[in-house]
Amino acid sequence: MTQPKVKIKKGDQVVVIAGKDRDKKGKVLAVYPRENRLVVEGVNVVSRHTKPSMSVPDGGILEREAPIHVSNVAHIDPKTGGPTRVGYKVLADGTKVRYAKKSGEVIDK
Repeated sequence: MTQPKVKIKKGDQVVVIAGKDRDKKGKVLAVYPRENRLVVEGVNVVSRHTKPSMSVPDGGILEREAPIHVSNVAHIDPKTGGPTRVGYKVLADGTKVRYAKKSGEVIDK
């Protein structure tokens, strides 16, 4: 079974369009294409009870971002600032780039 292509990359600015964190904006920290999930900065923050270890000497309750499904986020249009879908097109010089379908603005530089 093939997985659908994730058109959002690490470092992109996205807006959450569904769920408890709806309308929050943030930067993509990690993408997991096999699970169709991604981690967005400041979105879907969960508490983890952590035992003391070498990396976390004190332990305790730590908050961190959990992955959310890629269908619950949309790319932010560079021109309008609102949510948009992402498409691909080939420029005249032969390079393949991502673009915002709402405004036609090129996302990749």
